Amino acid sequence: MPTLRYEKQAYENGARVVAGVDEAGRGPLAGPVVAAAAILPRDFRHRTLNDSKQLSEKQREEIYAELTSNPNIVWAVGISSVEIIEQYNILRATERAMYLAVLGLSAPPDHVLVDGRRCRAIPTKQTAILKGDSKSYSIAAASVIAKVTRDRMMLELDRQYPQYGFAEHKGYGTPDHLAALAAFGPCPVHRRTFAPVRNVLAPVQLDFFAPTRPAAQALQR
Repeated sequence: MPTLRYEKQAYENGARVVAGVDEAGRGPLAGPVVAAAAILPRDFRHRTLNDSKQLSEKQREEIYAELTSNPNIVWAVGISSVEIIEQYNILRATERAMYLAVLGLSAPPDHVLVDGRRCRAIPTKQTAILKGDSKSYSIAAASVIAKVTRDRMMLELDRQYPQYGFAEHKGYGTPDHLAALAAFGPCPVHRRTFAPVRNVLAPVQLDFFAPTRPAAQALQR
């Protein structure tokens, strides 16, 4: 379960405001990538807060409501759209979303705890923590906020494009999603630079009416 160990270390090393940062949606074939940043009270405790992937949807929604309604918790989200993902790449789009989340905090942090690898887009001093969403309360809080925010966006996209089942798989490459993609082709929120979508757009085609090379040469004589 997460603790405040990393936050306390940052404060002991001179930090005044420490934020946790995490993202949701790097892997899906459709939809945006969403990041969140959260600053928790120094005495924060929670019975069930954990990495969002370890929680049920109901638990995430309940914890999200607690976190975002607590006046002592500062939080913000950053979003990179499908267009941003396509224009740059998923790594740069994710870092952009993280930067926007930190930028959106009403209390600018002087130390950031990041899940996984260091975020080059954030100029603030930071500590990258492998599987940080299961070790740091701040990162776990950001993880839940990012996940719930993105899931709600995917529910809205499901209403716009019901044939793909976004409400169920949230854009991830499940067998049902791949089958719908093959049947209907991609919609505007699919990531066309991702291989499964790109392969649907440009399948290998054989032109049985094209003459063979010897036949083509004969036609030119």
